[in-house]
Amino acid sequence: MSNHDVNHEVTHDVKDLKLAEGGRRRIDWAEREMPVLRLIRERFAKERPLQGLRISACLHVTTETANLMHTLQAGGADVLLTASNPLSTQDDVAAALVSHYEIPTFAIKGEDNVTYYKHIEAAIDHKPHMTMDDGADMVSTLRKSRRDALEQVLGGTEETTTGVIRLRAMAAEGALPFPIIAVNDAKTKHFFDNRYGTGQSTLDGIIRATNVLLAGKTFVVAGFGWCGRGLANRARGMGSNVIVTEVDPLAALEAVMEGYRVMPMEQAAEIGDIFCTVTGDINVIRLEHARKMKDGAIICNSGHFNVEIDIEWLHKNADTVIQRDGIETFMLGKKAVHVLAEGRLVNLATPKGMGHPIEVMDLSFALQALCTLHIAKNGKKMKGGVYEVPNEIDEKVANLKLSSLGLSIDTLTTEQKKYGCSWDIGT
Repeated sequence: MSNHDVNHEVTHDVKDLKLAEGGRRRIDWAEREMPVLRLIRERFAKERPLQGLRISACLHVTTETANLMHTLQAGGADVLLTASNPLSTQDDVAAALVSHYEIPTFAIKGEDNVTYYKHIEAAIDHKPHMTMDDGADMVSTLRKSRRDALEQVLGGTEETTTGVIRLRAMAAEGALPFPIIAVNDAKTKHFFDNRYGTGQSTLDGIIRATNVLLAGKTFVVAGFGWCGRGLANRARGMGSNVIVTEVDPLAALEAVMEGYRVMPMEQAAEIGDIFCTVTGDINVIRLEHARKMKDGAIICNSGHFNVEIDIEWLHKNADTVIQRDGIETFMLGKKAVHVLAEGRLVNLATPKGMGHPIEVMDLSFALQALCTLHIAKNGKKMKGGVYEVPNEIDEKVANLKLSSLGLSIDTLTTEQKKYGCSWDIGT
């Protein structure tokens, strides 16, 4: 890390470099709670396994992400960071990455779509050997309009459910030219990040934006994947009466067995107080639902893209739209419907959104760092497509986390290993 306060020579587009010192202090705070990533950084600094490689990352620009960038940099990588969401950037962190870490950063909270894609173009101009995506916007741009930069790409990683869905669709059409590791699907990601991280941070985003009491409210969770499971559990823990909507009969049945009410959104719309979508799909809450909602209903989204709520219909059909800090109130006749964070990630895109807890991101970003190393070693031998995180990386991260907590676990004896692999030993 450089000792100077401002580095004007590092290419960047951030809000204000004067914010850098505050950003550095917050990055340092996050680093204290990221022991797994710290252990990996120490190893990377000694071995320099990423030396000579250029990495372009399109991620949420937060304190935790800054520590991941620092780790990759310590490993020898030439790193560039751009935002994966126009509203999730922490401007002080972006400034600190430029000024204190000398990492080119292109991210401004509230940037328009033109600027957003201009920043992605800057990341591609970096001519990366590896990509790192939250939502697959960089990879899709590479494939659609920047094929000139494809030749040197060894591979990449993807951290979101939405991004993995997009990439698998690309792969099915033969349109994914290089290997992508689906970090999102790793056990140490979706068991903890998606479930505990999304559960806590989503409620935190709602509360910070509205200061609403959750106890006694009817809370509707759209989607019962790992994110939905975590959100439903945390909402119930805060005293809400939770309803789950689903299209998958198995997920719906699981929700029933967990004690939640299950019904179609059309029915839930009439009785819900707070609605949150976590599906990764489009128009989960739409006109027929909004028309049935109570006066004062709160709607938000915790999926990656702002497509799960039909915001366009609301803008076209509302009699009046009242803008508040992080809240849009749509007047449908005498009824008010409140949408948080423009339908974007409510845990990050609200004015005071903090994103996932630090300890959760420690696991996810440890996976990112080790998967980057895996691509560096094996990318040339891998065909284009979506790959699972190698099991040994999953286990490595879990073991490092247990060690950081001062915990140990049992190991199988030789006899137990033999028994577990046999078929001829019984009663």
